[in-house]
Amino acid sequence: MAQNIYDDPAFFEGYSQLRRSIEGLVGAPEWPSLQAQLPELRGRRVIDLGCGYGWFCRYARLQGAAHVVGVDVSEKMLERARATTQDTGIAYIRADLDHFDPGEAAFDLVYSSLTLHYLDDLPGLLARVHRALVPGGRLLFSVEHPIYTAPAHPAWSSDDDGRKTWPVNGYQTEGPRVTHWFAPGVRKVHRTLGTYLNGLIAAGFRIAHVEEWGPSDAQVAQTPALEEERERPMLLLVAAQRPEG
Repeated sequence: MAQNIYDDPAFFEGYSQLRRSIEGLVGAPEWPSLQAQLPELRGRRVIDLGCGYGWFCRYARLQGAAHVVGVDVSEKMLERARATTQDTGIAYIRADLDHFDPGEAAFDLVYSSLTLHYLDDLPGLLARVHRALVPGGRLLFSVEHPIYTAPAHPAWSSDDDGRKTWPVNGYQTEGPRVTHWFAPGVRKVHRTLGTYLNGLIAAGFRIAHVEEWGPSDAQVAQTPALEEERERPMLLLVAAQRPEG
């Protein structure tokens, strides 16, 4: 079962202070890149795996999606999502994504933001997602980049010139990484870039777009703290499609 750290009170309190938690999609600097990869949503059936507060679910409905399902393992997240959603076209489900089955040919878009790196059985989920998409349907997801998840003790260091450096070790050794982030014992699963992409291919997807996300000049000008994100990719964004036929 995927770890449910988001129901830990200390973690939930810390997470709720993040800009992306307060402002929603516009508070996530990678959102413009994800938004650019979205298909036309009008009339489509959409599912958000790891929906959190339900920001994307509500966005999809505003864009005309016919029906949206949000799935999360955290009851605290779902409580917040339900409290801020007044739309019968959105359904929220509590489920462990390591075992959740979305059904067969049930959705036009599967979306997931910063969730899949918590799962143990990514191949199993990708196979189920492929089955859940209609032919031509799209999967769009973001995860913490493998360069970010690899180190046993992730943290910036500085070189002799004072430039920030992100040390990478254990990159080829895939598996769990346990760190302190808002609360002790936060468990994620490190996978190489090749594992993510080959996993999609093995599940039958056609890869449409891969982005090792970094902030734009305009974003850095607006938020100078994002400058350090140019020193290493923190996020991996991938769009893939179930082929027609």
